[in-house]
Amino acid sequence: MKVSSTKHNLLSAVRQLSREKWALGATILTGKMIGLGLVLVAMISLPGLLGSSAHAADTYTAHETALINTVNTVWTLVAAFLVFGMQAGFVMLEAGFARKRETVNVLMECIFDTCLCGLLFYAIGYAFMFGNGNGFIGWGGLGADGKTITNWFFLQNTPATYGATGIPLLAHWIFQYAFADTCSTIVSGAMIGRTSFRGDILYSIGITGFIYPIIGHWAWGPDGFLATMGSTGGFLASLGQPFRDFAGSTVVHTIGGVASLAGAMVLGPRLGRIFARDDKEKGGLPAGHNLLVAAVGGFILWFGWYGFNPGSTLSAMDMQGIGRVAANTTLAACAGGFAAMLAALWWGPTKGKFDLAFTINGFLGGLVAITCPCYWVSPLGAILLGGVAGFVIFAGVYIIEWFRIDDPVGAVSVHGLCGIWGTLSLGLFASGQFGATGPTGADNSAPVTGLFYGGGFGVLKAQAIGSFTITAAVFIVTFGMMYILNKLPNPWRLRVEEHGEAGLGGLDVFDHGIEVYPAQEEEISLSGLFDKGVKSTSEV
Repeated sequence: MKVSSTKHNLLSAVRQLSREKWALGATILTGKMIGLGLVLVAMISLPGLLGSSAHAADTYTAHETALINTVNTVWTLVAAFLVFGMQAGFVMLEAGFARKRETVNVLMECIFDTCLCGLLFYAIGYAFMFGNGNGFIGWGGLGADGKTITNWFFLQNTPATYGATGIPLLAHWIFQYAFADTCSTIVSGAMIGRTSFRGDILYSIGITGFIYPIIGHWAWGPDGFLATMGSTGGFLASLGQPFRDFAGSTVVHTIGGVASLAGAMVLGPRLGRIFARDDKEKGGLPAGHNLLVAAVGGFILWFGWYGFNPGSTLSAMDMQGIGRVAANTTLAACAGGFAAMLAALWWGPTKGKFDLAFTINGFLGGLVAITCPCYWVSPLGAILLGGVAGFVIFAGVYIIEWFRIDDPVGAVSVHGLCGIWGTLSLGLFASGQFGATGPTGADNSAPVTGLFYGGGFGVLKAQAIGSFTITAAVFIVTFGMMYILNKLPNPWRLRVEEHGEAGLGGLDVFDHGIEVYPAQEEEISLSGLFDKGVKSTSEV
């Protein structure tokens, strides 16, 4: 009885410590949210103080221009920090959907990718993606003669500001670094549980340093052939439309999702994985080890998306655009989560039940889909395309399963398929009301109009060409890279040795030497409590 009482007291103490930690965390989070709110209030109010309808863009004084550039820079940096915060969401989402034996590996891969991406995007990635060069790759700044290009590698020889935005180039770099980090993190989700850590190092170098920035240049570079498509002298000039991707449904999410597909195909399924088409009773995706962590991670990602999409305006002056993008982002996520929940309720293996995992991936799919068209669609269009994304998620998971591809977190469906759908949806749902955003506000002189609003097939054609081109290129190049890496000798081979995957503790112990939960509450010793200031059981 005495032992039982002591054990009960110890557990009570642990729970109390946990409550105190939660309270401290909540206090810190509240403080950060208040600070963020004050920054947003300042950004919303300052534009009204700086200009009016009588102010044309060319009538701003030097002082007013400096203030506008400052506010835009603060807005861009706040958005960059929100996007970077999505890494916490990715870590939690992937870890929650993974099995316990591969959780430490998930955490380590995400952290390592973040560190590696920063160094590579500084050294070569930014120059490849946002430098001038040709239609396929950039490398630097265009000289005054319009021909000479000075390289930007290691961020050398860069101008003070990025293009005509007035934003310091380094502020733009950190914003785009957060995007690049997001793409590299997506890929690890479909390769959980059987990728060696050294193999992860190699493929991460390939994707972050070369595949993402070079192919991304096609759509976002100053002279990328898809960005200039439809212009005089450009690719498919007769089309009259460029490829558009406001915040990255294709550039970030489709690239990440398709690279995930290539990696999962080359690796093959995890040992012991049974597919539903082979055994209806025992088959299907193994349950994640902690859906609480996955759900919290999903909400953190949703919160970070308010930097991802509204921040892509790069302008706090475009108040209407920021508000519209934020509202559209919210509505698409809501519709996607609701639609995926209903699809699982009606047709899923747990028919008649409300499935948490599908609902989480549903609102993430809605967020991915709205990322491309968020600036040019109405709230109703956002709801409709987000709802479709929810059903795309449900169908995509089972299509991937039918092909015996092991995707533990649904990365291919969420980022790949919904990225493609969101990119195409612009050609359907662009409302014909909105044009472009700029440093001093919106420019609606050339609005984008989709098929459903009387705009014909022009925009849809451009979107389909851009999406297909990038999807095909990423799959071919990434599949080839993954195939070669999987032929390397151990320990650099892409797939971990069989005894490393199947052994006690799985990848966590084999590659990292530790389990994610090395001690249980029942095993907590008195010495552990004494270290926290508990002198005796009477204090518990």
